[in-house]
Amino acid sequence: MENIIIIGSGPAAHTAAIYTSRAKFDPLLFEGLMAGGVAAGGQLTTTTEVENFPGFPNGISGPELMDNIRAQSVKCGTRIKTLTVNRVDLNKKPFKVYTDEGEFAAKALIVATGATAKRLNITGEETFWQRGISACAVCDGALPIYRNKILAVIGGGDTAIEEATHLTKYASKVLLIVRRDVLRASKAMQEKAMTNKKIEMIWNSNVLEAIGDKSLSKIKVLNNKTNQEKIFEVGGLFYAVGHTPNTAFLDNQLKLDEFGYIITKPGTTDTSVCGVFACGDVQDKKYRQAITAAGSGCMAALDAEKYLSEAK
Repeated sequence: MENIIIIGSGPAAHTAAIYTSRAKFDPLLFEGLMAGGVAAGGQLTTTTEVENFPGFPNGISGPELMDNIRAQSVKCGTRIKTLTVNRVDLNKKPFKVYTDEGEFAAKALIVATGATAKRLNITGEETFWQRGISACAVCDGALPIYRNKILAVIGGGDTAIEEATHLTKYASKVLLIVRRDVLRASKAMQEKAMTNKKIEMIWNSNVLEAIGDKSLSKIKVLNNKTNQEKIFEVGGLFYAVGHTPNTAFLDNQLKLDEFGYIITKPGTTDTSVCGVFACGDVQDKKYRQAITAAGSGCMAALDAEKYLSEAK
């Protein structure tokens, strides 16, 4: 019987592990084996340079940052199993966690499985992922490789416009590539895009291919009404087509919102099941930053500690 089982491998999971380890709750963490198609460490493992995480004035690579966080977690006493959690049973206590190597029981559970950025699988995507293609303008837009260049954003919703607007601080121009002839965004956000002189709308279009040498330099775009293809010179391509929260293994045993994110009680990490806590991007569709994930991991640890202390 475990006191606390943590499911996840990113900043939220390991921050929760660091705090619960130091509180002598001896947490067991399942980091997954390519869970969600991403290596242990989560989305940061696909990020080349991180310049906005406090404490690293010269920046740090995403994988190195996660290696450091994991090493700190282990040093504090976290026990880690490189196993993917296939399903859980939250209908009774202790909670059950099932993996390919058997089942485990816990008094409290922290879910920190994150969300995976949706990809478009265009030609050249794998080659230029994080070498000109990104799914987070807020994370990567300020990097030197994108400054004073023409950048492109794919999407037509509020997030796409937010990302395009953010990029105008650094880009010479931003192309907003929309597959239809209208935006899905709210009226206020549409006006924001239309009145920004640095944003150019590319309507009825789909990106077919990413082109370049060592990094992205061009994209091939198809106008889906005229069927004509055009090459645009760009220094960066940003996807703003959403994320998929990694909650399928929960089998709807926790209350989720319409997009599949875990709903937590405002101001806490409490879920719809007492004793189960959620932190990081699996419950945050707004900020999705490494630092906010880490912060919510701290919250989950403190909430779980309080729950266990009161349950004695």
